[in-house]
Amino acid sequence: QVQLVESGGGLVQAGGSLRLSCAASGRPFGSYDMDWFRQAPGKEREFVASISWRGTMTYYATSVKGRFTISRDNAKNTVYLQMSSLRPEDTAVYYCHTAPSGSPEYWGQGTQVTVSS
Repeated sequence: QVQLVESGGGLVQAGGSLRLSCAASGRPFGSYDMDWFRQAPGKEREFVASISWRGTMTYYATSVKGRFTISRDNAKNTVYLQMSSLRPEDTAVYYCHTAPSGSPEYWGQGTQVTVSS
């Protein structure tokens, strides 16, 4: 079992920055990759970024590459999403996600990010 709790969302003006956090508990954190997804109103949930279990490999959606940075601190059981140069189209509920090998996938409850123009 893995429990994921996101925090750090809020309202920000276009061009601003936010840092999301996702605290994990349960299964040893340093043993699985972590992802961020987002879902805007009326749209399907989409991939944003992922990071390998050791933090050595990262992947980004084209829409956020160069603006968002995913990182993790295995000592704190936390993954982060630093978001900069935010745009109104980044407005969404952001979800933390993992799918450890041999286990079901897990989702956090989500945190709302709203970018005003």
